[in-house]
Amino acid sequence: MAAELLRSYEQVIQSIQIIPSTGGKFEVTVNDVLIYSKLQTNRHANPGEVLNLVKKIVEDKK
Repeated sequence: MAAELLRSYEQVIQSIQIIPSTGGKFEVTVNDVLIYSKLQTNRHANPGEVLNLVKKIVEDKK
């Protein structure tokens, strides 16, 4: 996923940090705003889902 984000948004992403955790936690934040939470949705993200959420945030900033 990090590679996909970098390919798509390397011009605007300064860094990506992936932090492993326990208990099935998978959360994605952009600028300290939670955009996806496996704990809240009770499912894994679909392919491209997180990328589309990041895309929306990036495009809204333009």
